[in-house]
Amino acid sequence: MRISIRFKWTFLISLVILAAYLIVAFIAFNTVNNVASAAVVHHFVTKLIWVGIFVLVVGIAISFFAVSLVLRNIKVINNTIDDLNKKPDSDSRIKIRKRNDEIYDLTININKMLDRMQAYTNQQKEFVEDVSHELRTPVAVLEGHLSMLQRWGKDDPEVLNDSINSSMQELKRMQSLIQEMLDLTRVEQIDSEYLEQETEVKPLFTQVYNDFKMLHPDFVVNFDDDIQKGSKVKIYRNHLEQILVILLDNAFKYSGERKEINLSASTNEALLEFVVQDFGVGIDKKDLKQVFNRFYRVDKARSRKRGGNGLGLSIAKRLVEIYHGTITVESVLGSGTVFRIELPIVTEPIDDAQKND
Repeated sequence: MRISIRFKWTFLISLVILAAYLIVAFIAFNTVNNVASAAVVHHFVTKLIWVGIFVLVVGIAISFFAVSLVLRNIKVINNTIDDLNKKPDSDSRIKIRKRNDEIYDLTININKMLDRMQAYTNQQKEFVEDVSHELRTPVAVLEGHLSMLQRWGKDDPEVLNDSINSSMQELKRMQSLIQEMLDLTRVEQIDSEYLEQETEVKPLFTQVYNDFKMLHPDFVVNFDDDIQKGSKVKIYRNHLEQILVILLDNAFKYSGERKEINLSASTNEALLEFVVQDFGVGIDKKDLKQVFNRFYRVDKARSRKRGGNGLGLSIAKRLVEIYHGTITVESVLGSGTVFRIELPIVTEPIDDAQKND
């Protein structure tokens, strides 16, 4: 048989009040009994009984009211969760009058958790929709070419060659898309051990700079190196390299006639700051806030030709945020784009010898 928590706690609190009263009454009775006559003691006991009944009734009423007040707030929480169970997409949140107590703190934390859960749910839905949309085009292209070959194209060497080349391009694009989706998934599930890794900045930047100079001999790549020797950041080496490669790769892809890229990096006591600048097509002001969204491309047709899937900047932004950094973008349409990243530097503890110096 289920018994309401309201009655359980009302009974318990009333029992405690009654027990406390009985202890006080017993002490008072012993005191009066030692100094007063039998008539006075009898009259005093009668009063104790009536006062006891009054205390018990008032105690029950106060206990019931207090427990009901607490449970009313819990009921609001429970009703909101029931609504969300019925409609997972609902924007319902717990509404309780602001006050400085544990129940209010609990509601704030639950609402924050619900916000995060809804954000993750929405991201998952958007991710599935975006992936379906992105895969639809290459699948349709492959299906079209295979159907054409099946009907009559296999007897025409020129058509056969064109179809195979187009199909290979679409397969490579699908392969690239799948790889980037895997990268994005891994970013969301980074092991805690990576978060404690430290990476020396200067050798990594020098290596990536030399790699891109070799890969793009037709470009002028300027590297303004103001990195203090021995500077380290608290980030897994491959993740820092991935951020830098994504930004440089985009800079090369979207450069215009002016084949020049600027890379600058500097460190101070608190931050590593590096900037990647190109002088290419640029990004319209209305698109700047969306460039970090998954699958977002300013010009989808042009991005597809250049091999972009719209996931690179999302991966870079998420990695920077995981390691407590910031990433910003500035751009002028037709003049180029600047990406600026800041990551916290690892500060070495000062030993006693250094303090004395």
